[in-house]
Amino acid sequence: MIIADIMTAKPVTVDMDTELLVIKEIFDHVYFHHLLVEDETDKTFVGVISDRDLLSAISPYIHTAAETWRDQETLKKRAHQIMSRQVDTVTPATDCNSAVQKMLSADISCMPVVDDNNVILGIVTWKDFLTSYLKQQSPENYKHLIMKQD
Repeated sequence: MIIADIMTAKPVTVDMDTELLVIKEIFDHVYFHHLLVEDETDKTFVGVISDRDLLSAISPYIHTAAETWRDQETLKKRAHQIMSRQVDTVTPATDCNSAVQKMLSADISCMPVVDDNNVILGIVTWKDFLTSYLKQQSPENYKHLIMKQD
C-alpha cells in the first residue's frame, strides 16, 4: 500500500505570515490537529503547526477574565514564529510501511505529502494508518465504527 491510498488530499494550509489569531480560529472549528505552512509565492511546503504548538505559543489567559493586552498580543505572532521547520515529508508513492517507520522513529504524528517540487499534495497522520489497518483487518467492524461516529 502507498501513501496515495490513505492520505488526506488538499489539506488546510496557512502561509508564513498568518497570525496566530487566524490559526486559533481554524483549530477552534475543525477536527484535525495539524496545519501545513506553505510559501505563498510558490505554494511549497515550509513547515507544520500543531494544535499543541499553538497552545504553547499563546497566553493561557486568552478569553478569560484575567486577560491583559499582553495576552492579546500573543495572538499577533505569525505562523513562521512557531512552526516546525525540519519536518520529514513523503510522496504519494511512498510505501506506507516506510512512512510508519519514519513517523515512529521521529516520534511525530503526521507527515506532509509533497510532490517532487515540494508542493503540498496532502497530509498523512497516525489516524490515517489506523483507519486503513482497521478497514483491512475487519471491514465489517469498521463500518459499525463509522456509523457510531455519524
